[in-house]
Order: sequence, then structure tokens, then C-alpha cells
Amino acid sequence: MHLSTTARVLGILLMLFSSAMLVPLITALLSDDHTITGFLSALCITFFSGLILWAPARHTRHELQIRDGFLITSLFWTVLGLFGSLPFMMTEGLNLSPAEAVFESISGLTTTGATVMVGLDDLPHSILIYRQLLQWLGGIGIVVVAVAVLPMLGIGGMQLYRAEIPGPSKDSKLTPRIKETAKALFSVYVALTAVCAVSYYIAGMSAFDAIGHAFSTIAIGGFSTHDASMGYFDNNAILILGSLFMFVSAINFGLHFVAWQRRTLSPYKSDSESKFFGSIMLLGITITCSFLILSGTIEPGDALVHGLFQAVSITTTTGFASENFSLWPTFLPVMLILFSFMGGCGGSTAGGIKAMRVMLIYKQGIRELKQLVHPHAVIPLKVGKHRVEATVVSAVWSFFAVYMFAFITIMLLLMATGLDFLTAFSAVAASINNLGPGLGDVAANYTSISETAKALLCFAMLLGRLEVFTLLVLFTPMFWRL
Repeated sequence: MHLSTTARVLGILLMLFSSAMLVPLITALLSDDHTITGFLSALCITFFSGLILWAPARHTRHELQIRDGFLITSLFWTVLGLFGSLPFMMTEGLNLSPAEAVFESISGLTTTGATVMVGLDDLPHSILIYRQLLQWLGGIGIVVVAVAVLPMLGIGGMQLYRAEIPGPSKDSKLTPRIKETAKALFSVYVALTAVCAVSYYIAGMSAFDAIGHAFSTIAIGGFSTHDASMGYFDNNAILILGSLFMFVSAINFGLHFVAWQRRTLSPYKSDSESKFFGSIMLLGITITCSFLILSGTIEPGDALVHGLFQAVSITTTTGFASENFSLWPTFLPVMLILFSFMGGCGGSTAGGIKAMRVMLIYKQGIRELKQLVHPHAVIPLKVGKHRVEATVVSAVWSFFAVYMFAFITIMLLLMATGLDFLTAFSAVAASINNLGPGLGDVAANYTSISETAKALLCFAMLLGRLEVFTLLVLFTPMFWRL
């Protein structure tokens, strides 16, 4: 492990991230609002901090090892969350404590969408677009984007890419070189964002709202420019479009690239994970809409639109709201939060355990039942036409076990801070699944919980974004052993 190389890469990435503050700074200058000083100060601090890290190690040339990749990935998300909070701390009028500012920043970057800010409708456009931009950058993964640049600087990037997107996904190397892979994914990401923004604008959003919500929709983030979220627009066309783009964004971006390149939908039809994810999504939508209609919670016409939107929004871990779903019969919000544990497909911008892992656990369970009936039979586990090795299944079960252990531990710690069971359960689920909205005291926002609870949830967000092992491996003595 080369700490000098780690410092050099982290410095470069921090300097690159500082440029993200140019957009809200320009917005502030055009609006002539009171956020100019805050964004300018945050930009300078972030850039020069990166420069200080980079300068002493600028001549270092070492190929990154896998441990370097894990360290840089985890450090960058943590450090970036801290530096991303500077505009929230330095802007007059927001009145956020340091813990709240860090919470908002990490929530944005991890595309969680949990917020401690209220009165969004009255905030300056510069703050609003900065929140949306944090989610957009976090959605594609700043590290994945950066590996398109690092090879040109003499640093190999494949290790970082593996650390950013771990797990039993399809071959993530879409093209022979990681630089081209990152460019391909980023091109698809930008194209989807542009189409989403234009669609929202045509459906009735203002240009500012269309761009801002396109950022958080494709990122599956959930931040909005209004306190009422998507319910502010009271427009069924916008809700249907939002449902479509959230679903598309929860599909593996590698499939989008292949489908785009070949000009055919066949990659989706032949992909087992996407078909499984679509089936589960259809099940969630059907149950939600049917229960809303049969229980008389809302009118049948509205039940179909809001049921569709909320089922897609929560299951994909986006977290947009068309209305206060926490007031629906308790069965529905709890069920939808449980659906969010699956999230989306591997290689997408969604959070959660991922559909591939859930599918393998399901298939393994079915195989065990068959094995009980036919104990001497050889029953291979297959995904599509491919046989899944036992080591992959073991890794999936290990991931699931650690994921649930982390969930239960953090939930108990939250309850120790004074939160009731429903609030603690939903807050941890919303954080570790990178979902956002919860139930109980965190149904609207996370302002009322203690700073200790906010810190625990920040850790849960990072665990979810880094898929648990990438972060937890840093706490093992073996990782640091030479």
C-alpha cells in the first residue's frame, strides 16, 4: 500500500470536486444573492486542501494495488462529505450546525435524499442547485468518473473501479480499457439526464426545476427544490415520467450502454437480473395500487398514479414523494421500505442490496428445498444459462449477513439515543439503503433527531453507498498489515 499515492490521488480528486462549486457560484452571481461568499470560500478551501495533498506527492508513480483502491474510495467519500458540507456551513441564513451540514452533504453524495433542511421553496437557487448537483455527481460515482482522467496521469484505475462497484454483477469492463468504460457509462448518464430534463420541462416544470429534478431522478437521489417534493407540481404526467426514469435508472447502466450501442432492446430481454427486478417492481406496484383502492385511502384514479409513483420511488431507493405516504395504512409504507432493501440492479445508481444478490438468495433457497426432496441429486444454481459458482453464493450470503448485522446494530444504537422503534427502524433502512424518507419522527425530515443519531446515520449512508465491505475492510487489522 502506497500512502503517498493515496494522498496524490485524493488531492487530485478534491481539486476536481472543487469545480462542482462553480455552478452554484455562477448561479449566486447571476442572482446576486447572499451565498456568493460561502461558495467562493468553500471552493477555495477545497481546491487548496487538494493542492496541499497533491503537491508533496506529485512525482510519485506507483501502480495502485487493490488495498489502495479500497482506501482511496472510502477516504474520498468521507473526505468529500466533509468538504461538501462547507457551503452549508458558510452560508448565512441556513442556520445549520456542523453535524447537520455534514449530514446534508453526505446524504446528497450518497444519493440518500434524507434532509435536515426545511423551507426549500424560499431558499436561494444556488443552494438548491448545489444540493441537486451533489446527488448527480454521487449517482454516477465520482470515483468512477475520475478513473477516466487518472490513467492519463499515470495511475491505473481498474482497482478503484472494482472497489466502487463490488459484488456479483456482470462483467463491468464494457470496453478493453477502464478509461473508455468510465466514458461510456458517463455518456449514458448524461444522455439520460438530458432526456429526463427535457421531458420534465415539456410536462410543465420550469427549466430550473426540470434540470434540478432530472439530476436527482437519474441519480436516484430524491432531493427536490420544494418541500412538497414531486407533489408540489400536482401533475400526473410528471409523476408518470418520473416513475419511468426512476425505473430506467435502477437498471444496470452497462445494459443501457450495450442497448444504445447495438440499437436494440434485446440485452434487457436476455438479462436475468433485469427481468427479476421488473417482476418484483410489478408486484410492488400491483399490491400498492390495489390496497389503496380497496382500502378507500384515495380515489381510484389517484390511487393508480400515486401508487405507481410511490412504489417505484421507494423500491428504487429514490425517495421522491407525490404525497405523504407515511399517512397511508401502516402496511403500505412498511412494505415499501422492505422492498427498498432490494433497491435496483447492480451497476445502477440505486441503493440497497441489489436485485442480483436477492435473486441469488431466492434461487439458493429454492435449490435447498429441492435438495431436501432429492438429497442425492446434483442441482446446479444457474443465472440464465450460466452456472453460479459456490464461492459467489457464499460471498452473497456473507454480504447479506454483514448488511443485516450492521442494520440491526445501528438501529439498536439509534434506539439508545431515545428514538422509538418505528423511527429507528425506518431511519436506518432509509440510510443504509440510500432511500431518504422514513417513518415516525423522520417522515418529513431528520431535523428533530439528535446529533449523535445524525452521525450514526451518516455512517449508515456511507456503508450503503460503499456496499458495506469497501468501508468495513478498513477496520480490519489484516488490511493494514504490511
